[in-house]
Amino acid sequence: MSRSAFAAPGFSVEKDGPNIRIALRGAWTIAASRALEQSADALGRAAKGAENVAIDFAGVTRLDTAGAWLIDKARSKMAAAGAAAEYAAISQDQRILLGEAAYAPSPEVKPLRLNLLVSFLAGFGFWALDIFRQIVAGVAFLGELVVEGTRVVFNPKLARPTSLVYHLETFSIRAVPIIVTINFLVGCIVEQQGIFQLRRFGAPVYAIDLIGVLVLRELGVLLTSIMIAGRSGSAITAEIGSMKMREEIDALRVMGMSPIDVLILPRLVALIIALPLLTFLGDMAALGGGMLTAWLYEGISPVSFANRLQDAIGLNTFLVGLIKAPFMALVIGMIASIEGFKVQGSAESLGRRVTDSVVNAIFMVIFVDGLFAIFFASIHY
Repeated sequence: MSRSAFAAPGFSVEKDGPNIRIALRGAWTIAASRALEQSADALGRAAKGAENVAIDFAGVTRLDTAGAWLIDKARSKMAAAGAAAEYAAISQDQRILLGEAAYAPSPEVKPLRLNLLVSFLAGFGFWALDIFRQIVAGVAFLGELVVEGTRVVFNPKLARPTSLVYHLETFSIRAVPIIVTINFLVGCIVEQQGIFQLRRFGAPVYAIDLIGVLVLRELGVLLTSIMIAGRSGSAITAEIGSMKMREEIDALRVMGMSPIDVLILPRLVALIIALPLLTFLGDMAALGGGMLTAWLYEGISPVSFANRLQDAIGLNTFLVGLIKAPFMALVIGMIASIEGFKVQGSAESLGRRVTDSVVNAIFMVIFVDGLFAIFFASIHY
């Protein structure tokens, strides 16, 4: 093929009064992308003020879809400016290519005028509908858990003690360092702030009462549950989601095994056992941090701290936090499992579901804690 076949695209203009003839030349292909765009832009301006325009293809050596689209775009601009633009000396192949790659201007999209009140109400409605769907899904999933759990209770051969022990170790023993550290630091902070604030009233010793009641009833179980939601809840969602992506859950169903029996119940039972134990350790760590802070800032000895704490709290104060723990573990495990089963076939979906799992679990933990606080206050416990 001659070198002229690959010549840069260009054109010449012949004027005859209101009539203009534009003779195209060269290769109008994507290979000369910059020259192609420049020539096409100049082509659209060349017919300014003309009434009739003939676009001559006799000198065109090569033409592809990019060149055809840009040429037809220039012709459309000429027509929009009031000129009658036609193609001349065009081969059948070129005419077919121009027809297939014809320029179609994008329709003008007018921005919608939104009413802020309507938008707010619509958003609130969608949010409420989503919450309702999640509640329905949670109740349905709880029903499946009850059915499968009852089946395992009446048929102990279906139990999976090895899996239970493994997950119990993962959720409890391996979580002890972070749980103890966080609660110890929070205990130090609460005791320090209590001492500083109560000094103004001449009663810094009452900071012991403050930390005793606050940690045992609320902070211990709440902090531990939030940490478990972020640590173990996200792990459950990621594990189940990864199995869902690799179709391992479908394989379990094909083999006649229940995914809830194999995957969910061992994790859930391990979480229900682990969270009260971790809550107890967290309570002791927080009280230990408070004891150390009271000793350093106020000179209250550990013996005096323990005696004052014994007078400030009762057995019910200690039990309130432990009673909440299994219910919070159930909520965390259910949300983590439900979000894991929602994972689709992409890494983006897995990341989104893990995020939703942690956020929803933390929200529900705080919500459940508030319900228990209202309940215990109403029965004066």
